[in-house]
Amino acid sequence: MFGIGMTELVVILVIALLIFGPNKLPELARSLGKGFGEFRRASYDLRQSLMEATEPDPPPDTQAAKPGPAAAATPPGPATDTQAAKPDPATSRSAPEAAAERDDPGSQGSA
Repeated sequence: MFGIGMTELVVILVIALLIFGPNKLPELARSLGKGFGEFRRASYDLRQSLMEATEPDPPPDTQAAKPGPAAAATPPGPATDTQAAKPDPATSRSAPEAAAERDDPGSQGSA
């Protein structure tokens, strides 16, 4: 902490106590703490505004487009291929037909 040892810190505090007195010292410490807090907030805000100002803008073609009504209508999900999600009506069978075919290997779907 600034190269100040424990004995130097105690000497500084004793001198401050003698100069300002026991009644003024807590008030002085409180106002000093508030000042450091304000300084810290102001430096953080300044740092953030400088970071935003120096951040390069993305090219216009790579900016994310706002989703339109068509994008909002499609539900999110893992199946992105719509053909894979829909069964083919020519080859699809009802559940009882498929179960009957599994149970009876002799019938080749002639139900």
